[in-house]
Amino acid sequence: MTVLFHVRMDVSLPHDLDPHRRTELVQAEKDRMLELQNLGVWPHLWRVVGHNSTIAVLDVPSNDELHAFLSSLPLWEFTRVEVTPLATHPSDVDAQP
Repeated sequence: MTVLFHVRMDVSLPHDLDPHRRTELVQAEKDRMLELQNLGVWPHLWRVVGHNSTIAVLDVPSNDELHAFLSSLPLWEFTRVEVTPLATHPSDVDAQP
């Protein structure tokens, strides 16, 4: 059984970060996010307009596994993360018997 989590990630890279290192980290982040999407862990991904922020829905079996996936992101140390566990809404048309 898996659990859905709404995750907001706000990235704040240091202004004095070496430009070459910045490029490497951003590419590595993209690669890891694509890998997690291909594994089915990360079924939904959106950018927040006007911010260096991401809204995602992750589908994982536990809080510990969620933490492991998020902390595996190359930009983890520069990211503020807010997590909200999700439950089925009783008025969701797809949840009706």
